[in-house]
Amino acid sequence: MKPDFRARLCHTNPVSERFHNSPLSPDGRVHDATRLNWVDRFCPPWSRPWLRLSRADRPIGTWLLLIPCWWTIALASIRYGWTLWDLWLFVGCAIGAFLMRGAGCTWNDYTDREFDAQVARTRSRPIPSGQVTPTGALVWMCIQALLAFLILLSFGFPAIWWGVASLAIVCIYPFAKRFTWWPQVFLGLAFNWGALLVWVAKTGEISVPALFLYAAGIAWTLHYDTIYAHQDREDDELIGVRSTARLFGEDTGRMLWLFTALVAVLAGMAVLTAFGGWLALLGVAALVGHMAWQTRTLDIDDPELCLMLFRSNNIAGLMLLVGLIADSLL
Repeated sequence: MKPDFRARLCHTNPVSERFHNSPLSPDGRVHDATRLNWVDRFCPPWSRPWLRLSRADRPIGTWLLLIPCWWTIALASIRYGWTLWDLWLFVGCAIGAFLMRGAGCTWNDYTDREFDAQVARTRSRPIPSGQVTPTGALVWMCIQALLAFLILLSFGFPAIWWGVASLAIVCIYPFAKRFTWWPQVFLGLAFNWGALLVWVAKTGEISVPALFLYAAGIAWTLHYDTIYAHQDREDDELIGVRSTARLFGEDTGRMLWLFTALVAVLAGMAVLTAFGGWLALLGVAALVGHMAWQTRTLDIDDPELCLMLFRSNNIAGLMLLVGLIADSLL
């Protein structure tokens, strides 16, 4: 870090100035975690830095990793029907998503520890704030990944290979912001990989509906993570981090409408190729409608609004899930 970085950052960004001139929370709470989060309220003090590193205090990421997996179970059940195996898939995906999101965030924070120390919103994270050492973070990452691998083993041999293949994308993602303006694409590839993996776990093969659903999930990720990235747009510009938020700038609204249209088309094709009916399509419409509301509401210069809209995407994703489940049952 250049010696004058913080002075330049504070001079040009009043939000960063307020943050950098104030001490870190004495109890180690992360800057963008809600005060009612379960980690800081109920967990033993010794466990909190590790759970914060996994972002268990900010569960929206786990939801966004899990929901495409649940979409896939319900979509495949429209075509192939429900079995008792699906109950374990629902539970196993939930446990696996929690663990793999934790491992991925730990890896991300390890690779970004120098950047995080320079950005107002991320300076309070466990590694830059000194709550966890970089070596300790790597050990914690391996523990979470190994536990997730045990879950993956129960999904059957074909799915195991799909799970192992996802590690390449997970490893690359934290570095994407250094070499492309589209790091959100890599996040989308990683966060929606469960749509492919779980389809294989349920059916034993990849089919066209799973590919359409995977593509729809990537477009959805581009939408919500562009909104999320606008929180750090000014700091990212100063330190040279790239993102779709910086790339789109004032054109963000138009690009978000494009991503919304892509989700409508791709998710609709996923339903139709799985022989889904009007209830599943109604779920697609609900998801798309929620995305449209986010786009209309967005103010890219209001970080708190960006965070609120980003966090609402678990509701958006569950709307589609309800439609898929209802269609598969009726």
